[in-house]
Amino acid sequence: MEKYSITSEEIDVSAVINSVIHPEAGAVNTFIGTVREFTKGKQTVSLQYEAYASMAEKQLKGIGDEISEKWPGVKTSIVHRIGMLAISDIAVVIAVASPHRAESYEASRYAIERIKQIVPIWKKEYWVNGEEWIGDQLENKAYPDGKPEEGSK
Repeated sequence: MEKYSITSEEIDVSAVINSVIHPEAGAVNTFIGTVREFTKGKQTVSLQYEAYASMAEKQLKGIGDEISEKWPGVKTSIVHRIGMLAISDIAVVIAVASPHRAESYEASRYAIERIKQIVPIWKKEYWVNGEEWIGDQLENKAYPDGKPEEGSK
């Protein structure tokens, strides 16, 4: 299993966790992001994720490198799913192993925030009464003209 990957398949959470476990780890923190039913008062039917996959995987690895620099001894794996996802489907899994629990919590939070800041992944939300491409992972704006072009960010 690649430690930093974009996949159209269901994410094997156990495989992500197992990819970071090592003898020096005293803590393994796992973040699992799922599709929720209500967002800002709108009922979600499904989400569609698309990515500039090669760049996204480089950025995910870069986040892992940043974590290694900030928290020496920490091992990280990040897998993000693309395609159509239903309510409760897993969209992202982040596993962090560290000697102590504090670092694993901090690094896990850091990873999800950085993903939203820098990784070229786009989301289209399908609601009961409409749909919309979200313009950035931070959900600050919508794409006014539909889906973004691959590689734009």
